[in-house]
Amino acid sequence: MANRSAARLTLPTLLTLTAIVTVLPFVAMVLVAFAPPSSQTFPDAFYPSRWTFDNFARVLSSSDIPRWTVNSLLYSLVSVVFVLLFAAMAGYAFAKKRFPGRELMFWAFLATLMVPFQATLIPSYILISRLDWVDSYWGLIVPTLANSQAVFLLRQFIGQLPDELFEAAEIDGAPEWKIFTMIVMPLIRPALATLGIFVFLWHWNDFLWPLVIGQSANMQTLTVGLATLQTQSVPINQIMAGATITVVPSLLVFGLLQRYLTDSITMSGLKG
Repeated sequence: MANRSAARLTLPTLLTLTAIVTVLPFVAMVLVAFAPPSSQTFPDAFYPSRWTFDNFARVLSSSDIPRWTVNSLLYSLVSVVFVLLFAAMAGYAFAKKRFPGRELMFWAFLATLMVPFQATLIPSYILISRLDWVDSYWGLIVPTLANSQAVFLLRQFIGQLPDELFEAAEIDGAPEWKIFTMIVMPLIRPALATLGIFVFLWHWNDFLWPLVIGQSANMQTLTVGLATLQTQSVPINQIMAGATITVVPSLLVFGLLQRYLTDSITMSGLKG
């Protein structure tokens, strides 16, 4: 009995400590962003003499910030749309279609998850440079559209859909594009929304690939642009203000799609 009581107390304590450690860097970033220039370090940032929006105003007044924001939004939103589309099409084919070499092709495609991105960075850059896509949206977006993790997740989700739905549609003479758009896509909407959140966050917070491809200031994303501010003797308060601004779109996307995320978890728990 005493062991059970101790376990009940220990688990919430560990979860609380984990949450504090996870949230603390974010809280520190926001505090420094709102602190005046005289309070750039801790513990001064925890007890600023006043709160100010000057750091945000100066960051937003920079001529590069709007351009970086547009680049990040294009990179993230366009990638989300096409990653979900291609992953849904591939997942549907791997889950419900029968063709020679299907399993071999799927597992070979899935094996790319075992290869770290750093190992393919140089070959990818050479390929993009030969296509003359360096420092362009094509080079920034296209190499990220083939997402094996997204294909695997949607293939597993689509595989749980009843085969009778597709057999009935084929008997009625529905073409493949109609089956895909009117049966598959509506049924996997919670999974698409959940995956869309993660794909958006992956691209919005991506740093290495935009750093390699975006060689001019006009093609830099917010993550890369804010990193370059550190080399320009910009006060840490303004850098933290810019970092705080980059969090806002992620929170908005998560807030808008949170209901679908909950639905996806619920549906996954009910199946089987």
